[in-house]
Amino acid sequence: MKYLHAMVRVRDLDESLRFYCDGLGLREMRRIESAAGRFTLIYLAAPANPEAEIELTLNWDSHEDYGSARNFGHLAFEVDDIHATCAHLMAMGIAIHRPPRDGHMAFVRSPDLISVELLQKGTPLPPAEPWASMPNTGSW
Repeated sequence: MKYLHAMVRVRDLDESLRFYCDGLGLREMRRIESAAGRFTLIYLAAPANPEAEIELTLNWDSHEDYGSARNFGHLAFEVDDIHATCAHLMAMGIAIHRPPRDGHMAFVRSPDLISVELLQKGTPLPPAEPWASMPNTGSW
């Protein structure tokens, strides 16, 4: 058996690509546009392991409410510097719902409310501001 991908339905492809690619640093691996099926599939992967993909699915005509997306659980990514990653996302206007107070773990949410866990590669970083005193916000 081989793991292929996790699929996430998205409402706004541009906002989702901004979050996953510009924010988290994933790369687009391939794209499938189906005029007959009226959908777009975009496969993303982290540079360090391109074989483990996330499939973003945009259904062109759907106005379905995907809810809060808590039923999905979360995606998790290992990052080289959790403080720098969170600072970058915050500068993009993305809320850090569970700051990396411990230098190890943080949670953010995608534009489609998918919970995304960020984990520090290796040992946790020393506590640092603004994260050390930042409270949790919203749900993650």
